[in-house]
Amino acid sequence: MSWPSAGHVTCSTNVPDSETGARTRRRTVLRTPDGVAIDARYEPGPRGSDTDRAFVVAHGFTGDLGRPHVRRVARILSGYGAVVTFSFRGHGASGGRSTVGDREVLDLAAAVAWARSFGHGHVTTVGFSMGGSVVLRHAALFPHERAGGTGRPGGPRDGAAENTWTDAVVSVSAPARWYYRGTAPMRRLHWLVLRPEGRLLSRYGLRTRIHHRDWDPVPLSPVEAVPRIAPTPLLIVHGDRDAYFPLDHPRMLAEAAGDHGELWLEPGMGHAENAAGDDLLHRIARWASAAAG
Repeated sequence: MSWPSAGHVTCSTNVPDSETGARTRRRTVLRTPDGVAIDARYEPGPRGSDTDRAFVVAHGFTGDLGRPHVRRVARILSGYGAVVTFSFRGHGASGGRSTVGDREVLDLAAAVAWARSFGHGHVTTVGFSMGGSVVLRHAALFPHERAGGTGRPGGPRDGAAENTWTDAVVSVSAPARWYYRGTAPMRRLHWLVLRPEGRLLSRYGLRTRIHHRDWDPVPLSPVEAVPRIAPTPLLIVHGDRDAYFPLDHPRMLAEAAGDHGELWLEPGMGHAENAAGDDLLHRIARWASAAAG
């Protein structure tokens, strides 16, 4: 599979922001290389700052950029840099249908390229649950030349990754491997994705449109992607009360990362954005700031 570019902006609106004075937030529709319209939003960094840093937030399955927990993540990170939030394909106001972590790497690549278009030289991707798996795969498939090449086997061809690489990766509550059914929430999720009645419930009850086709081929798994991320800084965050993915998942990811990855196991934390407390989000932002050098 080869992807010619990260996509482009098809329309944009400026939204006055009383908290940032003369600066503006921006709401945009991005277009991925495979033709999917992605709803995206840009928010400047702290008032009076000229930060080189930006965060791109990748939400979990059934989320979107307007959900309260995503807005809370964006609000906290915006104290440390500019923030791009977006809705994955099949979610919220974005077009297309969800492939549950496969072609979503194209959505993230388009959002990263858009963040760089504002002049930000250091971009950190921060993903939760499904988004956590996507940021890992994106970092492996869209490496920067500094990371030792302009493409990887199974990823974009040479030249395809221009402006789409990430400078640091934060993966929160991510699975290590595909097809995991070892917990009740994951068995329910598989029913939602694989059964016609589940996809119908997802569409009208959860505002998430899921593609009916199986993966073909099966995409690179998160644990297979992690070794390809080095030397890009990587932070893996997981709660010890995660009801979806037990602790063998983050430990597998950390083992695959070796010396270039850092693992935080958070006492009392559940799953993804809803469970990530404000203090944790501040610590993540400070980690990214340190990774920027």
